[in-house]
Amino acid sequence: MALKFDIQNELLACLPDMRAFARFLSKDYERADDLVQEATVRVLAAADQFEPGTNFKAWVFTILRNLYYNELEKSKRFVDYGGASDKLEIISALSSTQESTLDFRDFYRVFWQLDENHREVLMLVGASGLSYEDAASVCGCQVGTIKSRVSRARRELRERLETAKKDVAAAGPPADDARTAPQDGSTWPEPSGESVPT
Repeated sequence: MALKFDIQNELLACLPDMRAFARFLSKDYERADDLVQEATVRVLAAADQFEPGTNFKAWVFTILRNLYYNELEKSKRFVDYGGASDKLEIISALSSTQESTLDFRDFYRVFWQLDENHREVLMLVGASGLSYEDAASVCGCQVGTIKSRVSRARRELRERLETAKKDVAAAGPPADDARTAPQDGSTWPEPSGESVPT
């Protein structure tokens, strides 16, 4: 009975990471919650199969990932979630400054442009903190494959972010207001606190 209690506590500690990974896989909050719930039921049902001393989070993530891909295969339903504007609006509401919002939006946009395998390993190793060995166990591949994917994903992410920054810099700052420059080639007067005659 003590073993089941320990697994329940470990499972409770993993729930936030499970939700994040499920949201990453499904790209849908409601579907992610369903995945977490079903994975939780499966973890508790298979509690006696967990080997103490091994990484519990990796074991849970493997169950969650297999559940997602098995259900995806059964339904043969591949939905395109390419548009992320609704998620970006939520993120922008949570960000503390406009600059951090833009930086995070760039990261978010570039992250979702990466290959699915690259996104997955970055989520497992980077965001969820799994070791390369545990990520390999979750993905069902060799540790060297995970290391290679992480390396390529980080390089691609860095290159895409640098390109995005260059594109923003080349476009210049956004206009502060709807005014256009004077047509005679002169410039707008510097603000001095005095009203400018028209």
